[in-house]
Amino acid sequence: MDIEKIKKSDFQFMFQQNIKSFFRKTIASASDEELYLGLAYTIRDFMMDRWLATHKTYEQQKAKQVYYLSMEFLPGPLLGNYLLRMGLYDMVEEVLEKMGISLKKIEETEPDPGLGNGGLGRLAACFLDSLSTLEYPAYGCGIRYRYGIFEQKIIDGYQIESPDPWLRYGNPWEVKRPEYAVEVKFNGEVKTTVDEQGKYYFTLVNYQSVLAIPYDIPILGFKNNTVNTLRLWDAQALQAFDFQKFEEGEYQKAVEEQNLAESIVKVLYPADCHKQGKELRLKQQYFFISATVQQVIQKYKKQGIAMKDLPQYVAFQLNDTHPAVAIPELMRILLDKERLSWEDAWNITTEICAYTNHTVMAEALETWPIDLFRQLLPRIYQIIEEINRRFCLELKQRGYTEEHISRMAIISDHHIRMAHLSIVGSHAINGVAKLHTEILKEQLLKDFYQITPEKFHNKTNGITQRRWLLHANPLLATWVTHRIGEGWITDLKQIEGITAYAKDEESQKQFMQIKYKNKCRLAQYIKDHNQIIVDPNSIFDIQIKRLHEYKRQLLNALHILYVYNRLKSDPHFHFYPRTFIFGAKAASSYTRAKLIIKLINNIAEIVNSDLATNDRLKVIFIENYRVSNAEILIPGADISEQISTAGKEASGTGNMKFMLNGAITIGTLDGANVEIQEEVGRDNIFIFGLT
Repeated sequence: MDIEKIKKSDFQFMFQQNIKSFFRKTIASASDEELYLGLAYTIRDFMMDRWLATHKTYEQQKAKQVYYLSMEFLPGPLLGNYLLRMGLYDMVEEVLEKMGISLKKIEETEPDPGLGNGGLGRLAACFLDSLSTLEYPAYGCGIRYRYGIFEQKIIDGYQIESPDPWLRYGNPWEVKRPEYAVEVKFNGEVKTTVDEQGKYYFTLVNYQSVLAIPYDIPILGFKNNTVNTLRLWDAQALQAFDFQKFEEGEYQKAVEEQNLAESIVKVLYPADCHKQGKELRLKQQYFFISATVQQVIQKYKKQGIAMKDLPQYVAFQLNDTHPAVAIPELMRILLDKERLSWEDAWNITTEICAYTNHTVMAEALETWPIDLFRQLLPRIYQIIEEINRRFCLELKQRGYTEEHISRMAIISDHHIRMAHLSIVGSHAINGVAKLHTEILKEQLLKDFYQITPEKFHNKTNGITQRRWLLHANPLLATWVTHRIGEGWITDLKQIEGITAYAKDEESQKQFMQIKYKNKCRLAQYIKDHNQIIVDPNSIFDIQIKRLHEYKRQLLNALHILYVYNRLKSDPHFHFYPRTFIFGAKAASSYTRAKLIIKLINNIAEIVNSDLATNDRLKVIFIENYRVSNAEILIPGADISEQISTAGKEASGTGNMKFMLNGAITIGTLDGANVEIQEEVGRDNIFIFGLT
């Protein structure tokens, strides 16, 4: 179906038919949720031909594909974004308006997909957007979490976690692909056999297994014909229902296998303060990696691709260390299934895998206890042991000391160091900001850099302007386009053209009018959700990000206390009215971070109820921070708080989103703030603190 030639009447007919077919209702009797689902199915129908054509083209051209492996994807609501990418937004809005339906209201009905938590997942989503827009063949690969990270409630100032029921009404964008299901094996013992030539073969026996079933979500490029795929794996027991046990009255045992399988995909980042939680996290990582690698191998074997040529067709990008088991898993298949030699398998693996590091904190580098890893993944552990043995032997032959070798070993102190495995098993390692990459080279990964400097590169993180300006801030996007054209939508460098209007008074006036309208929208959101009235003429000072001590929400809170006490003690203190706004989730087991949330809410209660100061100072905590409310918060910001402890933030992308929407950054010289300062100049960013 040619999207450009869709008639309004055809669209309206298909929408009405979908409401009738799926819900046995008319448009007039359908609920908001049903209108959303019916519209989503209609939009999906329109994109299906392009989706099929894209993958047919890739197969015919035997194009090399990147598989972006990530525990998190945080795409945000998709309906409005899809309409913009297809160039259908205005037409659909007009059709619905004539039917008495508000497109904006339908958009607000769509839940945020519970597939990520913070910057890691949002970066992954931005990459997929960019890859499709630039027409690169790509898959995103992750887990179809049933209940996301969690839904945050603030009760008596405390964060309370509850399941995020984002799949309550189903996901209209996904397509279940049971024909690509694969078996993933855990536990068991490794059986060793030797053939007549003395070659060893390894087989896993007495294992437990689950069935991994993929669900595909389309990722559209902007106004082009490319539709890539986000593939999310769901877990199911091989025998979901034991009829015999059920007949014997053992009802719980009858579905025990299914419950155990489903636990793998229930939530993102289960609490790991106990052994069961640690084991479940490792299970999750291996589950989606094994499923992905198996399916990729099957796909290319079916196309007649020899394993030795696989690096010409496949690239695995490891988004942090969670997917690091892709290295030994690929080795396992090449060694045990394809019967390649170690040397050939290792060359193929290292040519295919590349690793993105996301931290500068040594304590944040992922490790796994040997006992846990060996019990859950016995064959994978054997392969890691051999990788480590060969790597350490190579270091010894090159003259490195035992102390040096110990620092670089993959296995040390009864733990497996996943970052070291990722570095040794990849042909490229990148940091995510210039400063971050320099810290990796000179401090955190200095030993590895000295041995293989050619592996290390910088790839500063980025954001998609199509989500964070075009979709989130249509008023400002129109203002920009009116002055410099639409080129910035696919080439953000072109936005530099707006500097020609920096001193134009009419442009300044319109810009500030847009900012005020966005602040009014945010003020209304706060009134609706927090039952607090804030003044859009006050400075909106916003810090929204994952709650962590190094991100220093505590410093911001202490500053608010300072201002409040100063206002109370000095009636003549000159202070322009300011509204401080926070949004953050703390990990469920991160007690100190949760106490910081409680502190912020306590401060808010005191400040907001004080009649002597609340006309000049207010504090707001936005509950359940996520992509959809970030799209309201960011356009309404005057000040962007990027105040991490210098040297601790790898990059950050919130800083870019705020800056793109016309907020002034106050922050430390950390992460991508360094490069933002280089771009905008010292006069247009407020830097403080040690560097």
